[in-house]
Amino acid sequence: MNEMTALYDRSSRARQGAALDAARLPEDSSAAATAGEPVLAWLEQVLHERFGLPLRLERDGPERLHLRHVGEPGHILFDRLQPGFYLSGVELPHTQWDAASEGFSAPLDMPLPAPGAASLPRPLVEPMTGGLAIHYDILGLTFWMLSRQEEVDAQVLDRHCRFPASASHAGRHGYIERPVVDEWLAVLGQVIRCQWPRAVLRQHCFTQRPTHDVDRPSRYGFAHDVRLARVIAGDVLRNRRPQALLVAPWVRLRTRRRLHPLDPLNTFAWLMDVSERHGLTSAFYFICGRTDPRKDADYEPEHPAMRHLMRQIHERGHEIGLHPSYHTFRNPKELANEAERLRRVCAEEGIEQEQWGGRMHYLRWQMPLTLQGYVQAGLDYDTTLGYAEAPGFRCGTCFEYPAFDPVKGEPLPLRIRPLIAMEASVISPLYLGLGVGEEAFECFSRLKARCRAVGGTFTLLWHNSELTTSAQRALYQRVLDA
Repeated sequence: MNEMTALYDRSSRARQGAALDAARLPEDSSAAATAGEPVLAWLEQVLHERFGLPLRLERDGPERLHLRHVGEPGHILFDRLQPGFYLSGVELPHTQWDAASEGFSAPLDMPLPAPGAASLPRPLVEPMTGGLAIHYDILGLTFWMLSRQEEVDAQVLDRHCRFPASASHAGRHGYIERPVVDEWLAVLGQVIRCQWPRAVLRQHCFTQRPTHDVDRPSRYGFAHDVRLARVIAGDVLRNRRPQALLVAPWVRLRTRRRLHPLDPLNTFAWLMDVSERHGLTSAFYFICGRTDPRKDADYEPEHPAMRHLMRQIHERGHEIGLHPSYHTFRNPKELANEAERLRRVCAEEGIEQEQWGGRMHYLRWQMPLTLQGYVQAGLDYDTTLGYAEAPGFRCGTCFEYPAFDPVKGEPLPLRIRPLIAMEASVISPLYLGLGVGEEAFECFSRLKARCRAVGGTFTLLWHNSELTTSAQRALYQRVLDA
């Protein structure tokens, strides 16, 4: 008999022998210092999406939280809440927990990172009167990671004003490539099954989501004379493409109604072909503003060639979204203007979608101002939250989840789709610099395998402009095939 089975037997006997206090805690009971009612309601939604059960959270003073299953006896007690999970600027400790040593199944077959704890008791999960006790704040960890609480008022920023992976707790403690929230919720699911054996947990199937930021839809088609001359010179002298002397002016001249097939950045049909062979839907995010001419796009969404591209994407069943311009991450009003511009162009082309989402240019993000901008713009989801300098699990999860404003302490009508890997993060010499060979493939496939292990979604960002060589295209297809 393993320890998990023994725990189940002990908890069953405890339930049978204990007098269950079925009364709910009074609504005016002492508020937990760490989590108010909106936080608990939001956590209940997260748990319901993950497990598909009517679970309720009840406070019991500042250090205890009860998880109850509506209509079922008993409870699960979290008795070591970590206030630091609900504060900014707090340096949290870190340790690990070997789930297998207590008979639990770890999704990645490795000890679980345990932020917020300097050490953990053994056993971590044990029977108590009326249920089971977990001596680690799984729910606090979930809030802290998903709300990006540690990024509030962050002082360490990179040259693009982004919170860097190296400044994060996960980056400093070496678990940035771990879906730590998903791993702990997998353990919580096993504890739920121990406490309520009749419970049927929701099953999740792995999927992958290819996405593409349209920074440069054409190498030559929209460039003005001076810039076009510079691009041609770069292609001829630096990239050793003498044919650009003839191709570039021709493509520039012929890009009137549609993107030219000879344009090296016109990889859209190829991307859709690859997605369709895999049974996937690609999402293409378009820039609709110019808050920094040096960083933003050289095209306008109203251009006939861009309208034609959007129609093609829509007609083939793929998705169109917004790629807000460089400075909109701190400018909710301009973000809303750009979202309205995209919707107007799409409406004029007869393009209708059930939902509209986006990803910030350069992955710029300021918590919670950027969230508020998305809400003001009426967008349904964001898929920015990954690190530019390193792939991995910025939010500790590869599952979509409801957004939460950690400053105002309230849920938001917005969904977060965490970004797991951007091609530049792995390939570019500015970041990991692994090139397009085997090392890069192993990095992508490792992250994808971890998403698969927890039944989540591998969200991949690959720019249309980074598929100009056969090696780049081969790597992209290998990643989707893995």
